[in-house]
Amino acid sequence: MGLAQISTATVSTAVASISLTGIDSDDVYMVFMNNVVSAADDKNLQMQYIKASDSSTDSTSNYDYATKGMLSSGSYQNNNNTNESQYIIQYARGNATGEQDNNILSLFNTFLSSEFSYITIEGSGLNASGVNASERGGGMHTVAQSNSGVIFTWESGGNFTSGTFTLYKVV
Repeated sequence: MGLAQISTATVSTAVASISLTGIDSDDVYMVFMNNVVSAADDKNLQMQYIKASDSSTDSTSNYDYATKGMLSSGSYQNNNNTNESQYIIQYARGNATGEQDNNILSLFNTFLSSEFSYITIEGSGLNASGVNASERGGGMHTVAQSNSGVIFTWESGGNFTSGTFTLYKVV
């Protein structure tokens, strides 16, 4: 088993969203995100699917997810939502010095039009108060549709100022 790189995007100037496309089979796909930084403070990093039928972003209320936030301060957060218009990948990041995210996402049934799509989330980062935070969990997109990619944005707008996003197919 290995990984075949499908697409990559590296932020070199501020952008509002990052799209990764090229999902074209029922294989498992993975997204690796490194040194992701927001231009604004206290933003949640979010993800939506790109529909294969018309390449539009699926912003319908069909995203259910649950994660456990583990903080180096010794506290924990239970994060869960149903019928949302996106997945939250990491909570409350911003633009303070050193504040950033690193994530690995596994995507299942993404291209399969007869099944729900699933995601697992494994992430870590540093927030403004110097607390290391890790987010682990998963979710389900509760509509059977074929998706050809994913798009990342910050909650309530905002720009990415850095980050490398890479989509792989598990082969």
